[in-house]
Parts: sequence; C-alpha cells; structure tokens
Amino acid sequence: MIAASVVSAAAMVALGILSIAFLLTVYRVVAGPTLPDRVLALDMLVAIAIGFIAVIAVKTGFTLYIDIAISLGLVGFLATVAFARFILTQAQSNAVQRADAGPDESIAVEGKKMRRHRGRKKGGR
Repeated sequence: MIAASVVSAAAMVALGILSIAFLLTVYRVVAGPTLPDRVLALDMLVAIAIGFIAVIAVKTGFTLYIDIAISLGLVGFLATVAFARFILTQAQSNAVQRADAGPDESIAVEGKKMRRHRGRKKGGR
C-alpha cells in the first residue's frame, strides 16, 4: 500500500519534471539560432517522449509501453542521423560554392558574414 503511493507520487513528480523539460526543449526548437541546435533539440524531444512513455509504463504497469519506447528510440536515432547527413551535405555544398566563387567573391561573402555577425552582437542577439 505504501509502496504504491510512493511510486504514484514519484511518477507525478517525474511527469512534472519531464513537462518542464519538454517546454524548454520546444522553446529551443523554435528559437534555436542554428539548424544543428534545432536538430539536437528535436533529438532531445524524442528522449523526453521516451521518458514520458517509460513513466506511464511504470505508473500503469502496462509493459507494452516499453516496446513502444524502444521503437521510438530507434526511429528517433535514425531521424537524427538523417538530419545530420542533411546538414553535412549542406555544409559541403556551401563550401563548394565558395570555392567556385573565386578569391574576390569569396572574400566579399566572408566580409558580409562578419558584418552580419557583428551586427547581431550589437543588437543583443
């Protein structure tokens, strides 16, 4: 009787903490300054969802949820790898475009990036 109430209270606390983590991670997905930050936040959302499923499985005693959590982990891992490959190919194509631009155009592009970066610091972002 006491053990069941302890498990129930621990599950409620865990769900509250996971909810806060979920909200903070959603904020990072929306406001993430770069694409890799957003991909990492999406991976974290998958991990938090697995945590939710695990807590619900412990709370209800329905072990099928654990299989669902394992499947979600596998799919989340594959999605993260796919996003990482996408980011890598984008970076390589940008490098090729810079190399094809020639020295004067490449310097001009880098100068624009530097000015944009300095402008962000002054603006508070």
